[in-house]
Amino acid sequence: MIRAAVVTVSDRSFRKVRDDLSGPVVAGILERLPDAAIVQRVVVPDDKRFLRRVIRYFSDALALDLIVTTGGTGVDPRDVTPDATAEMIDRDIPGMAEAMRAASLASVPTATFSRAVAGVRGRTLIVNLPGSPAGARDNLLAILETMPHAIDKIRGTGGDCV
Repeated sequence: MIRAAVVTVSDRSFRKVRDDLSGPVVAGILERLPDAAIVQRVVVPDDKRFLRRVIRYFSDALALDLIVTTGGTGVDPRDVTPDATAEMIDRDIPGMAEAMRAASLASVPTATFSRAVAGVRGRTLIVNLPGSPAGARDNLLAILETMPHAIDKIRGTGGDCV
């Protein structure tokens, strides 16, 4: 069983000025994974301290296998998701972020602005996605097939990568 959280990072959605459109898209895609369950879905503001607390709680206290964030990955001064994530992970997984950017570049030139990261905190895989529903979908689909194996490897039960 893969226990996952979807975290939408958006000041406007947090204040209920705009609907969260990307969180439901991400949750719907993650539910396609075999034996996956979305056990937490939250909307938080673009605030590093708040996001770090959410990551710590979901990874350390709830011991979730996967945290997927959507939003706050660009170059706007309020885009702090990659910074907060980088401060919380033990190990970076640059290949996942590179694969996501490469998939987006095929259709969106501004994907070059993405600062999204992926990494591991303890036994939790953490992945940042863009905030647009289409960007979140495309980025997640670029790595979805490999996520169960990555989670098995993080758990120490994944066997060989061949």
